[in-house]
Amino acid sequence: MKKCPSSICLTTTLLAFALGAPCFAQDGTEPKTKDKPAPGDQAQMMSAMMELAKPGENHKILEATAGTWSYKVKWWMSPDAPPMESTGTTTTKSVMDGRYFISEHSGKMSMPGPDGKIMDAAFQGMGTEGYDNVKKKYVASWIDNMGTGIMMMEGTYDPATKTLTYVGEEEPMPGIKFNVRQLVKYADKDHHSLEFYEVHGGKEVKVMEIDYARS
Repeated sequence: MKKCPSSICLTTTLLAFALGAPCFAQDGTEPKTKDKPAPGDQAQMMSAMMELAKPGENHKILEATAGTWSYKVKWWMSPDAPPMESTGTTTTKSVMDGRYFISEHSGKMSMPGPDGKIMDAAFQGMGTEGYDNVKKKYVASWIDNMGTGIMMMEGTYDPATKTLTYVGEEEPMPGIKFNVRQLVKYADKDHHSLEFYEVHGGKEVKVMEIDYARS
């Protein structure tokens, strides 16, 4: 028998519980009545779940990145070395009625080749951002053609500085993990920037910065 993905099973279980659908134990018997939520509790749970499923003011912050952008990126192989520079384009769109924002990035990445000489490699990346009403945090994921992992981050927004701060962890090599911090600064409706930091040996260093301009 196939097993359903845990996320689907959990969602189905919660909905069944909230809607008052009968649940049965593995032997086919119905749970005791005392284990069931009262009718009023069922309605309250379903109402709360429906409210948490709505996009709100926090999601509107992310709308600032929707559209097509040209970008200039600088990144450092070492804090003491001059930065590599390249350019590209980004398209960000709202999906699922403003609940999430998906960005697709393409360009060239200047980097050392097998012979040590600098070469331009084709770059592709994709990010997903949203605001989790349950966690009360911004959430993001990132994938690109320079690896096979999925980086996950959580963040908060400071309206005073118009800055979204994400934190997370990446593992570029087996057993080598870095704590990371990402700042997204919204200058105006046509410009925003990104700064990416890693912690090396207990010290945080900037490894990348990107400036975006609306196309």
